[in-house]
Amino acid sequence: MEMGRVASSPETEAGILNEGATGYLTINLLALARNYAKLCALVAPAQTAAVVKADAYGLGALRLAPTLYKAGCRHFFVAQFDEAVKLRPVLAADAKIFVLNGLQPGNEEACAAREIIPILNSLEQWRRWLATAKRWKRTLPAVVQLDTGMSRPGVPPEERSALASELAGQGNIEILFIMSHLASADEFGSDQNDDQLAEMKRISEEFAGLDICFANSGGIFLGKPYHGALARPGIALYGGGPMAGEPSPMEAVVRMDVAVVQTRTVPAGAKIGYGGAHIADKETRVATIAAGYADGLPRSLSGRGAVYYKGTRLPIVGRVSMDSITLDITALPKGTLTLGSLVEVLGPHQTIEDVARDAGTISYEILTNLGDRYHRQYR
Repeated sequence: MEMGRVASSPETEAGILNEGATGYLTINLLALARNYAKLCALVAPAQTAAVVKADAYGLGALRLAPTLYKAGCRHFFVAQFDEAVKLRPVLAADAKIFVLNGLQPGNEEACAAREIIPILNSLEQWRRWLATAKRWKRTLPAVVQLDTGMSRPGVPPEERSALASELAGQGNIEILFIMSHLASADEFGSDQNDDQLAEMKRISEEFAGLDICFANSGGIFLGKPYHGALARPGIALYGGGPMAGEPSPMEAVVRMDVAVVQTRTVPAGAKIGYGGAHIADKETRVATIAAGYADGLPRSLSGRGAVYYKGTRLPIVGRVSMDSITLDITALPKGTLTLGSLVEVLGPHQTIEDVARDAGTISYEILTNLGDRYHRQYR
């Protein structure tokens, strides 16, 4: 399956193989910037943020966020306050960093001092941030999140009137956006999208004059009514498909290649891997590669997933273990793979969605679980 342009194989990088790494994760920063530009064009005249939580979905926020800033991004969303603290020094002062989960009690002073912006998800968080602004005797920015039907963080419908009353007349908090989160944006035909949009319209009337931040990656592709004033894509930036079951319109950002640690031939009847879960039905040539579930390749890929070598699919046989995976390489000519040969786990023949499908999960989980034992190369 083609993914468009992808980062070149580590085999083309002079000197890299001399380092002897057992896996190579190549992150294409130009592809990231192009994905951001594409999303900006889709939501214009609304602005486009970047969700860089969970270390930019496992790819390295301290490297990717400056690339996005250079591409024009000025709004960055993380999940936890400590993520914002780490990110703040690598971005210019005009970059706004938002904390999706808001603040735990005790973080308010540090947040104000570092000019980080909390997402206020409850009346308690609102009141604590207001009290902080009064102590500092200055206006502090914030985003207020309201629940539109997902039953996750956000001021619930029954508390909206109380929030509106407390917002009225206060001069210590600058509300930058009213925000909510779409639960089924990756499902184009879901009724929940219509229901949440209708609820968001009611909220915008109740909090008239405040800008709306609503669309995530999938929400961008639902169309203009969902865009609001600020869209906040995540997975689409990193090449993941924003709509379930549809080919990704985004450019691949990640390539992953893993090294062979052994090849051998086993006879018919040989048991392969833990528990003898796979039994060879004929003489079989196998290769073991240096990656496993400790490296973000789920155990559920056992007997279902595959890797590729120059377009040839090499199925996984036996159980995925912590540090290794065994492949059936009988389809390749003898001697093709040897110690140190690299096979493609993510690349032009296998997308993140392909791996996620075989593992029975989603691309988000695959990306965010990629381990730190790969040699990372930013191009």
